[in-house]
Amino acid sequence: MNYVPTVSVLMPVYNAQKYVAQAIESILHQTFTDFELLIVDDGSSDRSFRILKRYTAHDSRIRLLSRPNKGFVKTLNEMIPLANGDLIARMDADDLSLPDRFAHQVEFLRQHPEVVCVGGFQDWIDEAGRILIDHQEAIENAEIQAQLLTGRTAINHPSAMMRRSALLQVGGYDESMYPAEDLDLWLRLGEIGKLANLPETVVYYRQHSRSISEQKQAEQTAKRRQACERAWQRRGIVGHFVEGEPWRPVDRPSRHRFMLRYGWWFFNTGQRYAAIVYGLRAIHALPAAIDGWKLLACALIKRLPDKPLPEPNTP
Repeated sequence: MNYVPTVSVLMPVYNAQKYVAQAIESILHQTFTDFELLIVDDGSSDRSFRILKRYTAHDSRIRLLSRPNKGFVKTLNEMIPLANGDLIARMDADDLSLPDRFAHQVEFLRQHPEVVCVGGFQDWIDEAGRILIDHQEAIENAEIQAQLLTGRTAINHPSAMMRRSALLQVGGYDESMYPAEDLDLWLRLGEIGKLANLPETVVYYRQHSRSISEQKQAEQTAKRRQACERAWQRRGIVGHFVEGEPWRPVDRPSRHRFMLRYGWWFFNTGQRYAAIVYGLRAIHALPAAIDGWKLLACALIKRLPDKPLPEPNTP
């Protein structure tokens, strides 16, 4: 009889050579070890597959497949029937899971059989691993559901752990809803069970310009609205979609604002080099804007604060 793990981890990989080794290491070093790591290389053209093969050769918990590119959501749907565990954890190839993530999520789901999906808080990091913000989420089902129905993705996709039976019951991911397939899935899962987030950081969630969410925010907003409209119709309610401010840069002015915000955060917490980096990025986004030059000048010559300011909690 083949061994059946408690958790199956789904990690699609596409051209992630810069970060994928760190992502895999964060899974292999979980304190909860009863898992399998399913990886599909989705037609990478960089060194990703070579890195993946190296890890597969040294850890029997990894199951690796490779084939031509089919896309993120189609890849996830192909992985679901390959999973052996009763619980399915998501993981992206550019993020990091904290060591106790699986232990805490498995214990929570064991204690709360009515919950079909649990996520958690995230620390957002940049491409160099510098912490940008501590992002907290709603914890209880009622608040999570209310946020989902307005278009806010209240469970971070790579932080999620789901019951395999629930995922199969709702039919997996709807490929037509990309790049808001996660919001659509949470809404459908929320119709057959409860949703939750752990009140602790479980994932380091990486922000970089090549991420799907940053490249496709306009399309993502349209699909989020469509997911909500479908959910309102299924549930027989009148809903209200909230557009909200972009949570990632979508153009030069918004990139300038985000770079300024992060740069001043680094300066005020005594991280001079990072403040210089973000001052230069703000200038690159809008060279004529004085704010970027002001940040850079302060980062280069001004005395750092004696008492670093506390880290912001939300974007």
